[in-house]
Amino acid sequence: MAIDRSLTNVERTFQWDDVIVSKTDLTGKITYANDVFLGISGYTEEELLGAPHSILRHPAMPRCVFKFLWDRIADGHEVFAYVLNRAKNGDHYWVFAHVTPCYDRTGKMVGYHSNRRVPKPEAVATVKPLYETLLGIENGAADRKQGMEQSFAALVKTIGDLGFDSYDRLVMTISR
Repeated sequence: MAIDRSLTNVERTFQWDDVIVSKTDLTGKITYANDVFLGISGYTEEELLGAPHSILRHPAMPRCVFKFLWDRIADGHEVFAYVLNRAKNGDHYWVFAHVTPCYDRTGKMVGYHSNRRVPKPEAVATVKPLYETLLGIENGAADRKQGMEQSFAALVKTIGDLGFDSYDRLVMTISR
C-alpha cells in the first residue's frame, strides 16, 4: 500500500457527537476501527487492520507524548490526551483521546481501547505551544533517543511546574 506522507495543511473535522473508536493489540497494531475512524482518517478497514496505530502519527506531534501515553497504559492506567493525527492524504485532525487497557476474562491485559472526540478549541490552543516546545527539543537533540529523553523530561517538569502529577490530569483540567 503506497501512502502519501506529505502534508496538506488542511484540517479535517468531525461532528461533536461522533466518537472515533479503535482497538489495538499490546504492540499497537490496530484490531478494530469504527466507521467514524475510517471516515476521518481516509483509510479503508483493510489498510488499518494490522497496521501500527502510529500510521496516523503527525510529524508535528512530539514523540514524548506518545511515550507518556504508552508507558501509562502499559502500566494499566487510563490516559487522556490531545493528539494531532495525520490522515492518509496528509490532512490533519485534532482529537481528545481516552485510552484504556483491555483485559481478557482472566485479568490479563490483551490490548488497548481508544475513544476520541472533537477537542475544545481552547484546549488545543493550550497544548499547541507546549507541543511545539517539546518538538523543538526533540528535533534539536543530537539523536532521536536523546531528543526523546530531553523532551520527556521537559514534559514532566512542565507538568510539575503547573502543579499537576500527570499529563492526563493537566489535560482533564483544560478540558473542562
